[in-house]
Amino acid sequence: MVAEIQYGGKITDDLDRILFNVYTEKWISNDALDEAFTFNPKRTIAPIPENFVYKPFDYEEHTKYKTYCDSFPEMDSPELFGLHPNADLTFRLKEVINMMSALTETQPKSGGGGGGRSREDIVYEMAADLLTKVPADLSPDIYMKQIRSLGGLDQPLNVVLFQEIQRLQAVIHKVRVTLVAMRQAIDGEVVMTQELLTNIGELFNSVVPQTWVFTIAGDEFSWISSTVGLWFGLLSGRFEQNNKWLTHGRPVTYWLMGFANPQGFFTSMKQEVTRKHRNDGWSLDDVIYHTEVTDYERIESVGKPPKEGVYVHGLFVDGCAYSRHDKSLVESEPKKLFANLPVLYVSGTKKELRAQRIKSGAYGPNGPYSCPLYRYPARTDRYYISLVDLPSKSVDGPAVKPKQWVLRGVALTSTTDYAW
Repeated sequence: MVAEIQYGGKITDDLDRILFNVYTEKWISNDALDEAFTFNPKRTIAPIPENFVYKPFDYEEHTKYKTYCDSFPEMDSPELFGLHPNADLTFRLKEVINMMSALTETQPKSGGGGGGRSREDIVYEMAADLLTKVPADLSPDIYMKQIRSLGGLDQPLNVVLFQEIQRLQAVIHKVRVTLVAMRQAIDGEVVMTQELLTNIGELFNSVVPQTWVFTIAGDEFSWISSTVGLWFGLLSGRFEQNNKWLTHGRPVTYWLMGFANPQGFFTSMKQEVTRKHRNDGWSLDDVIYHTEVTDYERIESVGKPPKEGVYVHGLFVDGCAYSRHDKSLVESEPKKLFANLPVLYVSGTKKELRAQRIKSGAYGPNGPYSCPLYRYPARTDRYYISLVDLPSKSVDGPAVKPKQWVLRGVALTSTTDYAW
């Protein structure tokens, strides 16, 4: 009544509904009527501040409730809400990042004085250095010929490659033109526009120019990074993956952060798997994603690609960790916010085949945890990619139910860079 009827219609996001249902199942239950019931976990990872006991009372006077609430510790443990203690570190990290960003934006914009170099001099040298790191332009005549040698645009993954190269070339051109124009404007060879002045200030603060990241309409033009150095690292990595794909054929394993449209990449992969099972009567509408965490911790260990589907690497677990030894999700290590996920196998399957696999216990006796995968460590639909089935098996005791990982807020992300 509470989760589905009273509030269900007001919660439009599917993942939010799952979380709310778990909350109501855990805390709005018959156990809450027991006199010994408390909101404190039975087993805590870190001590509860002041060893305080959070529990409902049956007082008849509201002043007693007020007195009890006034006795709460100043800081509540994240474990009371089902989160790992590391969640408090994540919160504090984001607060510091926001504070430092505000301080950077409000500091004086002028530079130099007292014999020091001016802001323009510093940016002039930075632009020259960054120009040497900008990859070479991708010629349409050359890469189209290479794509045809890979099978042409009749293959869905080649269409993804074509679109990725087009988008990457637009980014390369934009960056090169902007850096050259900055140096020319500082030299007085071209007019210093407001956009160039803003870009100079952003580079001076080692912030990625917004015109490189977003279009005028606010759409994502490239990718989001907290610093120019990290942004250029991603630029080089994307160029390297696409260039190797063009010259040496499909990668054995794909770097997911190297895609501007990872959803399109997964969809194209699913199309190819569906075509391979055409004689089995598979249709694209009936095919869902199938995922398995492999034993490959290093991409160098992957000798060859799978017969169907793809290998994906470069993913991180947020909210818990993954144990290769136990082949299961496990609790995070203290003060370690992210954990590496081994190479992930992604393919397509039918719902009935997935149900058989779950019934066989491949993901644990309680089934898999359907983990949301995001491009960035920001839980919004804008950066959501897909759901990934992860195992939750027995680790030194009874198997952990997937609902615990829902409370932990466990998610996968293709980068650990906090750019917000």
